[in-house]
Amino acid sequence: MPPLKQRCCQSASTGDNGRVNGNGNGTGNRNGRAAGASGVNLLALRSHNGALVLDLLRTAGAAGISRLELADRTGLTPQAVSKIIARLRTDGLVTEAGYRASTGGKPRTVLRLVPDAGHAVGLHLDRDALTAVVCDLTGAVVGERRAPLHLGAGADAVVESAAQEVEGLLAEGDAPLLGVGVALPGPLDHLHGVLHRVTGFPEWEGFPLRAALARRLRTPVVVDKDTNAAALRLAVALATHGSFAYIHLGTGLGAGLVFGGAVHRGARTRAGEFGHQVIQLDGPLCGCGNRGCIEALCLAAVARGDVDEAARVLGAGAANLVGLLDIELVLLGGRTVEEQPDVFVRGVGAMLDEWARLQGEEPYVPVRVASGGSLGVAEGAAQLLLAPLFGRADG
Repeated sequence: MPPLKQRCCQSASTGDNGRVNGNGNGTGNRNGRAAGASGVNLLALRSHNGALVLDLLRTAGAAGISRLELADRTGLTPQAVSKIIARLRTDGLVTEAGYRASTGGKPRTVLRLVPDAGHAVGLHLDRDALTAVVCDLTGAVVGERRAPLHLGAGADAVVESAAQEVEGLLAEGDAPLLGVGVALPGPLDHLHGVLHRVTGFPEWEGFPLRAALARRLRTPVVVDKDTNAAALRLAVALATHGSFAYIHLGTGLGAGLVFGGAVHRGARTRAGEFGHQVIQLDGPLCGCGNRGCIEALCLAAVARGDVDEAARVLGAGAANLVGLLDIELVLLGGRTVEEQPDVFVRGVGAMLDEWARLQGEEPYVPVRVASGGSLGVAEGAAQLLLAPLFGRADG
């Protein structure tokens, strides 16, 4: 197969000649001084400025935003904004969206992001199914494919199946490609794209999935846990700077944690192994080797048709999480939740309310079903590539 068409958005990593402010955060200083800039990586600062502008263009949508508004909202000088916009237009990422009346002088030119100037593929490898999406720069899904998958079929077979689905998805268009984001059950090494002992599939331990898929597709690849990818998508969609836990109950159970608007992975990408809290010492054997894990208890309850009990067990674990980490919001997702969302919201919510009552705390932590449905993890996998373009360093 010929190499996939790729586009690297160089505008997000080139200079803008804006001044650095006193705290070194890369925003422009209107007084023309570069206080506190000693020792700062100027390339990173310029990348940050470009990302600030891109993000404002993205959130402005089709209505667009003027250069003056960009300068006001970023703190960059008008000259710096103009240079960034010039490069973005050269790269085909920005175009004019008309004019807006001003309070004086000539009308202001309004600019908007070009959504189809770049695309990212998001790939969700579940234990028994594969979902692939292609998203434009705004994160909107413009194509999708689904196929059965057996994660235990062996690395070569899984990589080939995934590659074929990606190729089939991209064959439907000629979109500039940023790369492929892959989300799957953990634990794994996010930085190096190497899998650890995936629960239920120990044969994957040590497999360099990122390198193998990048070699097969000849395009950049990023790998992360399914729960982290879904949490990233939600953090971008909610535009939150607070904290929440995304709890995913499907073929397994895990959580994605967001603090200060950023995904928390931990030093070894092991944060969020929520399903393997032991809450019953003599409980059923779990695929991880322990007994009485929340995952084992939840899945056993679902298997025997006692969804109310599964929701209560899930709520007990969620209460532990809220008590330990002071989470502000709990979002539920995954195919098992999607089948009976009201039961899970009610059951988890009741357990959290009881926990809060015992602690004498108000308001209670809200529980909601996460947006995104069955595509949420795959869309999150695409955000692993898209989010960093707009200043989300946790992408």
